[in-house]
Amino acid sequence: MRETYNLEYKEKLSNTFLKTVSAFSNYNGGKIIFGVTDQGEYIGLDDAKNKAISIENKINNSVSPQVSYRIDIDEDSNTIILTVHPGDDKPYFYNSKVYKRNDSSTIEVDKLELKKLILQGQNKTFDALSVEIKDSGFDYLKKKLMESIGLVSLDNDVLKTLELMSRDGYLTNAGLLLSDKNDFKIMDIVKFGRNQDVILNRLQLKNISILEAYDKSIEKIREYYQYQVIKGAYRTKEDLIPEKAYREAIANALVHREWMIDSYIQVSMEDEFIVITSPGGLTEGIAEEEYLEGQRSLMRNPIIGNVFFRLDIIESFGTGIRRIKKAYQHSNKKPIFRVYGNSIEVKLPVVSNIDELSADQKKVYLALEHGALASSEIADATGFGKNKVLNLVEDLIAKGYMKKTGSGRGTKYSIE
Repeated sequence: MRETYNLEYKEKLSNTFLKTVSAFSNYNGGKIIFGVTDQGEYIGLDDAKNKAISIENKINNSVSPQVSYRIDIDEDSNTIILTVHPGDDKPYFYNSKVYKRNDSSTIEVDKLELKKLILQGQNKTFDALSVEIKDSGFDYLKKKLMESIGLVSLDNDVLKTLELMSRDGYLTNAGLLLSDKNDFKIMDIVKFGRNQDVILNRLQLKNISILEAYDKSIEKIREYYQYQVIKGAYRTKEDLIPEKAYREAIANALVHREWMIDSYIQVSMEDEFIVITSPGGLTEGIAEEEYLEGQRSLMRNPIIGNVFFRLDIIESFGTGIRRIKKAYQHSNKKPIFRVYGNSIEVKLPVVSNIDELSADQKKVYLALEHGALASSEIADATGFGKNKVLNLVEDLIAKGYMKKTGSGRGTKYSIE
């Protein structure tokens, strides 16, 4: 077995393992096995019992605050298994530095990561921290609360109940973000033309209430991705991209983004899709699979989330991904979710219906339902000639139904 983010091998005892003790304590825990080479070969240790005592002393004397761990000796292989548990009193320091795992290596954390660990150790979230500001205006929040729940007065008692103001009268970061004036970069909305070299419109939203920014972002999808259709005696609205899905994606970005990162939520609007990129990866404690399946959610900014819930912007915590997917249940093109170390990306395509395709286009599309194929394989599956297949494929790519990967003889086509 190779080394992983929660497993490290040490051929012999040296102080370098203490960096990994710091890393495991700060995050998800892990095991260090002494007497094993980097390649996973068990070679054992001389005098394992005394070395186990030495490991214990090194941890107790060098890593602070106190770490939770267990030491076991495997007498058959003469190896020592050090199990380090995730700690509650983060951050954990070794030689005045704080560490984390990066795949199978141990590295020092950056300033942002250190701030996050300090908040976790204090059992606090960024939106709950107080700032040295007592008033920044709440006209927009008051208007939204009046429309939603009929609130007439927004005094300090209400602000404290909503946790937008501390007991001593200072605003929290949540209060500042929901106030009429702040120093935060919120959203950068760009409408592109035929490609990303052509910018038709750009709207940078900053220094205003995140509620106002949310409403302004909704205006943009209505401007570019909605049209009216006359059906009989009535005029109805049609969405190229489901507004419900867009609303949910924007609300999720505002509630879950990392506000300690000084950058915008990026909203890239192109003819065939919208991409929403939110600063900050997944909240600590939630796995990528859980996020992608919409199984559960941990609120990075629970105070902001609670206000959005009261205003009926979000329905309930942890349902965002499922609601976005539901908005596309009758479309062949589905939303795409991508998770990176420092950002989360949601791609919302223009809805499509395979019934809109010609019979030949539909035949090519259905041939790709089980995976990517080369043009010759599509020709075999459909019975069409190669030139006809290439023409149909080009049309389907232009309409956003398919994508092309590779080049030359390695070119393959798949459903977008």
